[in-house]
Amino acid sequence: MSALWVIVAVLLGVAALLCTARLLLGPSILDRALSVDVLLASALTGLGAYAAYFRDPTILPILLVLSLLGFVGSISISKFVARRPEEHVRPEDTIHPGTKGEGESSE
Repeated sequence: MSALWVIVAVLLGVAALLCTARLLLGPSILDRALSVDVLLASALTGLGAYAAYFRDPTILPILLVLSLLGFVGSISISKFVARRPEEHVRPEDTIHPGTKGEGESSE
């Protein structure tokens, strides 16, 4: 049964390394936010596996607090990104419904 726990630990370590690489490479803030969320999820999974292996229920409040922090962090980043103006789009380049684009006649 300990071989299973070694496999779980190796897979979680690989997931953490890949998320760290994505965090460093970016390129956008959403990529970095997603990698932090996945890194936190793999850490939560690792702590949960530790609690299951050693039958330690004292880890459960830590898991609860970390998952709450991850949720609040994700919501904060999404609200920040939603309020940020779009890059590479000028307001005069957008065509709103009911308006005419360039070169269109009124007929």
